[in-house]
Amino acid sequence: MIEIVAIDTPTLGDRSYFVTDGEVAFVIDPQRDIDRVLELAEQRDVEILDVFETHIHNDYVTGGLALARATGAAYHVNAADPVAFEHRAVADGDVVGVGTRMRVRALATPGHTFTHLAYVLDAPGRAPAVFTGGSLLYGSTGRPDLLGPAHTHELVTAQYGSAHRLARELPDDAEVFPTHGFGSFCSSTQSEAEASTIGRERRTNPVLTLEEKEYVETLLAGLDAWPAYYAQMGPANSAGPEAPDLSEPRRADAAELRRRIEAGEWVVDLRTRTAFAAGHMAGTLNFGLDGAFATYLGWLVPWGTPLTLLGETPEDVAAAQRELVRIGIDRPAASATGGPERWAGEERLASFPRASFDELAAVRHHRPVVVLDVRRANEWAASHIDGAVHIPLQDLPRRVDELPGGEVWVHCQGGYRASVAASFLAAAGRRVVAVDDAYDAGALAGLPVVASAA
Repeated sequence: MIEIVAIDTPTLGDRSYFVTDGEVAFVIDPQRDIDRVLELAEQRDVEILDVFETHIHNDYVTGGLALARATGAAYHVNAADPVAFEHRAVADGDVVGVGTRMRVRALATPGHTFTHLAYVLDAPGRAPAVFTGGSLLYGSTGRPDLLGPAHTHELVTAQYGSAHRLARELPDDAEVFPTHGFGSFCSSTQSEAEASTIGRERRTNPVLTLEEKEYVETLLAGLDAWPAYYAQMGPANSAGPEAPDLSEPRRADAAELRRRIEAGEWVVDLRTRTAFAAGHMAGTLNFGLDGAFATYLGWLVPWGTPLTLLGETPEDVAAAQRELVRIGIDRPAASATGGPERWAGEERLASFPRASFDELAAVRHHRPVVVLDVRRANEWAASHIDGAVHIPLQDLPRRVDELPGGEVWVHCQGGYRASVAASFLAAAGRRVVAVDDAYDAGALAGLPVVASAA
């Protein structure tokens, strides 16, 4: 019996896959922290024979090379990819036998990248399974613009053709297992689906239900910004990343933390936005582990800036390290555990208020405040509070000085990004209130909400 185990990385919106027939196994698109994969193999007492990459990833650092070296597995990468490490070159139509019962066939599916491959698993007694990487996703496709605007139109057209190739060559009951589409910015749109088949996608996925021109226009109109750290991922993956070092970082005391803040380094508080607002060491930045921590930290941090992690427990720091190595931030400069009283030493703790949209509506009746919307451009275009200032979160660190003077009430869609923004504003000396509320509540609170002009 074939077992396909999805290895979720929800904070990046990706899945890797561990596939076994009970005797041997192969892996598709492993993340950097390969201990999760090795644990699955150990639990099932099977040998990993092959590791397959669907493409040179844009949103995370692969663990493929490290996993192959750790297990002795063959590492399959598209023959057209200019990588700098030893690998088994694979191309369209190649078939790789994994053990005696599993056959994996490569299909060229360009669109997310030029050299993208999907892999079809054929095994006795079951329908085919196709591992689609960033090509055909649940209700969507991988975005075609990550290689730059000069290539976008060619890639989006190729993406359409690739999806139709999969639908044409595979039966309706073929199971679909994408790498992206679970919150990843590599997906052009998001879906709540957890499983699908070629037949279901044929009936519901716009790439298979729309004419090519309409699909291309609709997809391109919906694309928004992607995290800045993506620019680092392709070169890292082409060079061949080693296994990460997840050992505990060195500990820093209150005096060292203050020196690091004063030197312009990033000292990151990993606690929830509620805890951070109630009290924190002045100058620290809040990227809570309870949200898309690595995505937003990787997006905002100037690449190469030393990072110090503050967690309530050593386990919190370890969890943050694991998230960071997945995007190529390998070693924190230092860490500290406990709470802000310990981190700040003799300094007075800083804090700022949290509020709802109801409270924002009420305060605007009494005095002027700056309303700052840090959502992305597409979110702002759909609707926004009349009179708000729009600075997407990823732009805020370099645009703080553009904000009008006075008290700033900052909001996003649900509260996480607003807290990140509030921590930057507080560190810059601004008087700030974090709106910790769902944006939909804004319309219910009597705030004037308008849509941008088309």
